[in-house]
Amino acid sequence: MTQNKKRPSSQKWLATLLYALLGATAGALNMRYIFGVSQKPGAMRILLFVVLVAGVYIAMLAQTVIHEAGHLVFGLLTGYRFSSFRIHNWMWIKENGKIRFRRLSIPGTGGQCLMGPPDLKDGKIPFLLYNFGGAIMNLLTAALFLFLSAFLRPDSILKLFLQMLTLFGVGLAVTNGLPMHIGLVDNDGCNALTIFRSRKAMRAFWIQMKANELSARGVRLKDMPEEWFIQPEEWYEAQEKDMDNGLMATVGVLTCNRLMDQHRFDEADALMEHMLSVESRIVDVHRSLLICDRVFLELIGLNRKDVLDSLLNKQQKELMKQMTTFPSVIRTEYAYALLAERDTAKAEKILERFEKNVETFPYPSEIETEREMLEIAQQHFVPDEAEEEPAREQTEQEPAGNE
Repeated sequence: MTQNKKRPSSQKWLATLLYALLGATAGALNMRYIFGVSQKPGAMRILLFVVLVAGVYIAMLAQTVIHEAGHLVFGLLTGYRFSSFRIHNWMWIKENGKIRFRRLSIPGTGGQCLMGPPDLKDGKIPFLLYNFGGAIMNLLTAALFLFLSAFLRPDSILKLFLQMLTLFGVGLAVTNGLPMHIGLVDNDGCNALTIFRSRKAMRAFWIQMKANELSARGVRLKDMPEEWFIQPEEWYEAQEKDMDNGLMATVGVLTCNRLMDQHRFDEADALMEHMLSVESRIVDVHRSLLICDRVFLELIGLNRKDVLDSLLNKQQKELMKQMTTFPSVIRTEYAYALLAERDTAKAEKILERFEKNVETFPYPSEIETEREMLEIAQQHFVPDEAEEEPAREQTEQEPAGNE
């Protein structure tokens, strides 16, 4: 079973090199301060080192917030509407006109600002400032912090902190502005370049943003306009032609998700198998979630061990470990424990984890869908005779009644 991945390895090496340079430069600045600038005695240098390491983390976090704020500001300036703002797994999302706090962690991303897009006009929307807004804000603040640091004494710890803010501002601007596949997702520059090259990609970008906005309002994929998704007569032809376009590939993923939400399981499985077998630019997060859905469908279908083992290979298991809070991942783990391992106790614990996670999950429409999937898994579970016997005996024993 092929699970093809088309990823330019040079981009991953470049991203790794850039992050390594950032870390090395930050380390060099800290060591220079501790041993060359600071007048602290030797015993105090250990404490100073701890403080500086914390300062590095704070500087990285601050520039991450600034980056996402850049998307928000430039998005609002170009007609977008606020939908959600996330830093690591802390998320603020607009639900029914109110901003609520939720929790969501997406591997490969330090944060994300999603917005409702303006209406398409002649098939176009403004996209450059929204996509590059984060990098622009990083560069502007980096220049400001560098300017302010010039007025401070060399032995000032504030000067070093401003230098860290400058360093990570430039670093985030480069790693997000240059078109690259970072971690498990495409970065801002990659998305902007894809939209610039293709009118289809621009529409696909609009569909993703619009679908996300509606999901936050509680609208399920099955209830969204059918014309947003790839039509049945185009499923395979369109995939062959457009899968090298990352944004179009995501619309293909949404189409699979919609088929799952509609319980059109045979069609969903066939389309997912095709998408995972052709040359494509499906991002790794989506790829892993598609495989989770295929595992689930196999479990409620033929439930073949060899097929499950081929889907749940080492790479897939590692990705699922990074996505343990995703409802569809928990649902798949539950179905596997129940239908493959036949471990009801383990399944119950996973179900408890599901209920705990959905309390802070930001998309109520997805929770509703996954509850239906859990019920379907339960309907396909047939207890062993040994498990049925105690229940049968209890049923057969009738309580003695008064004459």
